[in-house]
Amino acid sequence: MQRRDVLKMAAIAGATGALTLDPVKFAQAADRAPGADEVRRVTGHLPTGAPDFVYLPVEVPSGVREIAVSYTYDKPAVPPGTQGNACDIGIFDERGTGLGGRGFRGWSGGARTEFAISAAEATPGYLPGPVRAGTWHIALGPYTVAPQGMEYSVTITLRYGPSGDTPEQVYPPQRAKGRGRTWYRGDNHLHSVYSDGKRTPAEIAAAARAAGLDWITTTEHNTTSAHGAWQGLWGDDLLILTGEEITTRNGHVVALGTDPGVFVDWRYRARDNAFGRFARKIRQAGGLVVPAHPHATCVGCGWKFGFNDADAVEVWNGPFTPDDEVSIAEWDNTLVASVRHRRPWLPAMGNSDAHREPQPVGLPQTVVLADDLSRTAIQEGIRAGRSWICESSKINLKFTATGGPGAHAGIGGRLEVGADAAITVRLEVTGAPGCTAAFVTDQGQLYAAPLPDSGTGTVEWRTTASYAAYVRAEVRHAPADGGASGLPGAMAAMTNPIFLGREE
Repeated sequence: MQRRDVLKMAAIAGATGALTLDPVKFAQAADRAPGADEVRRVTGHLPTGAPDFVYLPVEVPSGVREIAVSYTYDKPAVPPGTQGNACDIGIFDERGTGLGGRGFRGWSGGARTEFAISAAEATPGYLPGPVRAGTWHIALGPYTVAPQGMEYSVTITLRYGPSGDTPEQVYPPQRAKGRGRTWYRGDNHLHSVYSDGKRTPAEIAAAARAAGLDWITTTEHNTTSAHGAWQGLWGDDLLILTGEEITTRNGHVVALGTDPGVFVDWRYRARDNAFGRFARKIRQAGGLVVPAHPHATCVGCGWKFGFNDADAVEVWNGPFTPDDEVSIAEWDNTLVASVRHRRPWLPAMGNSDAHREPQPVGLPQTVVLADDLSRTAIQEGIRAGRSWICESSKINLKFTATGGPGAHAGIGGRLEVGADAAITVRLEVTGAPGCTAAFVTDQGQLYAAPLPDSGTGTVEWRTTASYAAYVRAEVRHAPADGGASGLPGAMAAMTNPIFLGREE
């Protein structure tokens, strides 16, 4: 079966930029041999400018035990600076492809060339369950298309027989033992073999413990299939939250701590004006909305939706790079805007986005002041900005502002003093040898001092609320080029701000 020049064969449908091909049909029960498998192969061509999603309907008859799909596409040479072919894949069942995900059964993006679904099991990235009769849809996502276009081939195999039983999913508990109200360390952006990562959940849990983390969040690309894959890996010392990295064509967002099994759709762009709807769905599922790596340079990674619907923003993603420097500068601008317009401010966080060895889990990590080690308490701390970010558990810090009798504030708080009252800002650091500590305000960096060679030291600075609307701390390594370029060194740790002065 061939589907040539699909853009000429069907109209682009809906705001999601989708195209539906002619259906693939299989024999009915009366026409097939008992126990036989049936195979259909579809080929086609996608030109440059293809829609974001191409749906291939598959008419599944009754009596199917398993549906298996494989696909290929060509990768012709392209000139330097030109994107070549890249095509993702997933599937929706007989409940349909409607935006919102009712029929969603799995997504592997470009990480796999084949998958299978049955009641008893499914390929990682996909959800086990009965293969019911009706029209299923294989979803192709031509992420980028070369100037020559894309030749693709999809092979569908139906295996007949008794359906079998679907195992009950066992999800992580929402609370660990913890240590009461204290600072907890976590990494909220991680990938395993359940999307495009190479580590197993067991390997991630072991790496998290080795990194000194108290909690992690599983965030696979556009699928919840990993939510039930952590049985036996949590414990009193490690809380495991469930979530998703919603990977749109206009940026990625971490749904942090959503209810287990709740899927959030990704099939929209900023121009579709749909993100607010799905941000609300994240919150309805008990999660936080966290735009990820907003200035990453990979195709489709740059954040285009704005920050009005965000609960926090990931300003530091993996080992520190110029992308993170830009993200921090943009985030700092939002702090100034929040002061100017007297509106809520957006907390910063950092996560590793680790996919495979040797990418370290916990570089960076977010350290949160929470009442206990539970989903609710951790999320409350993140939402309130009672947090700081560091490159490893070797670093610890304490950041406070004081001003007069009894006036005291910590990270994420406000020091309630008069505009001209004397304020002392104090940063205590351990575990940062060779680093410099600095204080940053709405005017920019106003004070910096090197830490002792041991990496343990205290830095103080005095100001007033009329001079600085807020102050935050940074701890940086020495510049790689010795300072010749004038650029700062890589971040070792940074805090959310302390706001200064009485709210008007």
